[in-house]
Amino acid sequence: MSDLFIRAACMDWDGVGKDSYLRNIDAIAGVDRVDFDSPVTCFVGENGSGKSTLLEAMAVSYGFNPEGGTKNYSFSTFDSHSELNRHMRLVKGPKKARWGYFLRAESFYNVATAEDEYSRGPGGRPQHLHQKSHGESFLATAHNNFRGGGVYLLDEPEAALSPQRQLTLLREIHLCAQAGAQFILVTHSPILLGLPGASILSFDDGPIHPVAYEDTDSYRITGLFLSDRKRILRSLLEE
Repeated sequence: MSDLFIRAACMDWDGVGKDSYLRNIDAIAGVDRVDFDSPVTCFVGENGSGKSTLLEAMAVSYGFNPEGGTKNYSFSTFDSHSELNRHMRLVKGPKKARWGYFLRAESFYNVATAEDEYSRGPGGRPQHLHQKSHGESFLATAHNNFRGGGVYLLDEPEAALSPQRQLTLLREIHLCAQAGAQFILVTHSPILLGLPGASILSFDDGPIHPVAYEDTDSYRITGLFLSDRKRILRSLLEE
């Protein structure tokens, strides 16, 4: 879609160190370009398949803090992001996003702490995220920051959420996408993967490639477990 804020992520592998672990990630090693054609794109794949590595590099290339937050967040608890962002160029659409947020489960505590400190300044509006449960603070952050016309990169947002609250987040994302926002998210949730119109990119079985919702492991394994729980548990636990 021509009105997407991020149309593609292009990687220059000539600049990546010959001994870099990035070259051992099958899904992204040697991939020169990843295109986006939907307001919502989901990255799926097994743990360690490179999903968060690519999303993090995109976030930093876009101007977000590696640990999360808006572009105005400037803090560092532990510098662990890869070098990929230094060898990446984002192809952007003609319109400029009015807002954006990088939300990641791994470092959300640090972002909540920074949010508390920033809100104490002039004109600040404290969110008191540490006074809420993990899931409540996640949803509060989404509600306060997601809006039409923005860019949102989400890394495993389901980590803190019950299935019911995942449905709440799904609705929030869907409404914002309808209002002109763009979302790129890493998720294992069969609920979030079911977002209407979402493009799903798999990081399993070789280079990044599109996959149908029903062909994702998240959908197949969850469905198999729910439809035949006793047999699955018997097979798993009695081996």
